[in-house]
Amino acid sequence: MSGTPFPAISGIVLRYLYLYTRNGLRAFELFFWPLNTLLVWGFLTRYLTQAGEGGASLPVTFLLGGVLLWDVQFRASQGVSVSFLEDVWTRNLLNVFVAPVRTWELVAGFCTVGLLRVIITVPILSLMAFLAFRFNIFDFNLWLIPFFGNLLIFGWAMGMMANAMVLRWGQAAEGLSWALPFLLQPFTAVYYTVETLPGFLQPVSLALPSTHVFEAMRHAMAGDVRIGQGLFLAFGLNLAWLTGAGLVMNRVLAIARDKGLLTKVATQ
Repeated sequence: MSGTPFPAISGIVLRYLYLYTRNGLRAFELFFWPLNTLLVWGFLTRYLTQAGEGGASLPVTFLLGGVLLWDVQFRASQGVSVSFLEDVWTRNLLNVFVAPVRTWELVAGFCTVGLLRVIITVPILSLMAFLAFRFNIFDFNLWLIPFFGNLLIFGWAMGMMANAMVLRWGQAAEGLSWALPFLLQPFTAVYYTVETLPGFLQPVSLALPSTHVFEAMRHAMAGDVRIGQGLFLAFGLNLAWLTGAGLVMNRVLAIARDKGLLTKVATQ
């Protein structure tokens, strides 16, 4: 890997590629849950359409768009947090930090793994959505790029926050690594508009970058022109969230090194 521009990052990514390509169960898990979610919501969409007027109304098709875009954020977050947990589970964490790998390289490697998970799963989900439900994600045209980009960045930030919690509280916080995206999901307006939430929760929802992406998605599907403004706001919020998550993880890592928490986490 010495011939690559970033050998440490390339080595981290290659390690996780080996984990997924040489273990069929890991590859199965990569596709099973997103496909299961898509089929459940897709069949629900079809039922609601048939029970209604017989035509696909926009609120019903919003569900499928939400499922596909939500998987981008979830896979990006899991790529960062689960990759870190892999080292915890295999007692490899100390080896990682003993190696000449800087913190930003480690995080960049995890984020790349999250990006690869999205690249692998989203095309298959999109194909299934089209074949089974005639939902074409490419109807978003070039808006797909800022949709995906913003959700990737926010997913990375959530993954870094999850890793910081594991570093600080050990494997007792492992459940939060899996649950954090779902804790935010009710407030991020994936399947419904922000106006659906109670008034006191709407400011919380609007503080999440992903909320503005899902709102922009619905505007795009409805032919509304209010798309760019929401995506610009999402990008600004993403910069704040990503910076905050990076600072938190860096601070927690410094505390873990100072108090010997790395050894505790790595040997639990």
